Amino acid sequence: MIERKRGGSDLAVRTLSGIVLIALALAALWGGGLWLWLLTSVAAMLMLAEWGDLVQPDARQKRLALFAGCVPLAIMSPLASGVSFFSLGLIVGTAFFVTIITRKPRLGFGIVYVALPALALLFLRGREDGLLLALWTLASVWVTDIGAYFAGRSIGGPKLAPTVSPNKTWAGLIGGVVAALILGLLLWRFAGLPLQLVFASPILAVIAQIGDLYESWLKRQAGVKDSGTILPGHGGVLDRLDGLVPVAPAAAALILLDTLL
Repeated sequence: MIERKRGGSDLAVRTLSGIVLIALALAALWGGGLWLWLLTSVAAMLMLAEWGDLVQPDARQKRLALFAGCVPLAIMSPLASGVSFFSLGLIVGTAFFVTIITRKPRLGFGIVYVALPALALLFLRGREDGLLLALWTLASVWVTDIGAYFAGRSIGGPKLAPTVSPNKTWAGLIGGVVAALILGLLLWRFAGLPLQLVFASPILAVIAQIGDLYESWLKRQAGVKDSGTILPGHGGVLDRLDGLVPVAPAAAALILLDTLL
């Protein structure tokens, strides 16, 4: 959720970049399998590199985390174990390994932070109605971001968390929630999204904005404006996917719980 004022040219670059990223994500979702695994793995490694810059380990510790992070991501491949409890256990085990070797718990947590959302997206896409579920998850984050941006700019009002992110407002939060609910209703009406997931959409919107605030707090702690510079108009990959990081596992947990019940 980004509500700071930008110039017209910056907004144009940001919009064009966003369209390209969404098209890439949709193509990977449609292809599924190796294509989605490849995209999520590349994104996760870029996020882990940016995470390392935010928590500020030395260069050797950052390289260790990057090499270690490749292991659970590789195991998630459809050509290896794929989505399994083994992959989940390996994520946790790798996080503990990095923490013990570097004595930096936040660096170890970065493994979970980037790999768990990747596993969650692969899990969602692998379901019988996986294309719809994965699309609902990603689009919920996208429309939350858009709704929060325009509601925050047009309405303004009281700040949501001024000490963490001074530009975010309660109006933006409400706008994002409403946008996510509208998306859920549209997917229910035209694509057959289960009604219980429609009502879960506003919850995902709140979770997305919590993820955004958490990354804003991390950047404030590190004294930087953006997590990186790789994406024109957006900053780093973490800046673009901060809302998806908690939303993907939350959506996967909802689907898993519904299956078990």
